[in-house]
Amino acid sequence: MNFDDIDLYDRLLSLPDAQLEDTTFGVVAMDADHRVVMYNRTESTLSGLSPERVIGRHFFSEVAPCTNNFMVAQRFETESELDATIDYVFTLRMKPTPVRLRLLARPDAPRRFLIVQWS
Repeated sequence: MNFDDIDLYDRLLSLPDAQLEDTTFGVVAMDADHRVVMYNRTESTLSGLSPERVIGRHFFSEVAPCTNNFMVAQRFETESELDATIDYVFTLRMKPTPVRLRLLARPDAPRRFLIVQWS
């Protein structure tokens, strides 16, 4: 499974969380209210945040407020069907770190995904 796979959303949704732990990219799965329901090992290692610290928390206001803007959070709010890749810079709790984000959502699905490709 790769960050740029055309069917990435379907693949992420179909796999059990345990199989998402060791992807080469970070996986943050959220419910419709943007509460984190899964935070994989890759994302935890690279961000320095443990899953225990983020599971159940609102991603945009409690976990990564640096993403609470029109480029990321607002898109999840306003676009029911979403598959977008953007260049971004994480700034919270770390030196500015360039990443690529893939925002994935569908109106009929139980999960939304923020996928992080670290440089």
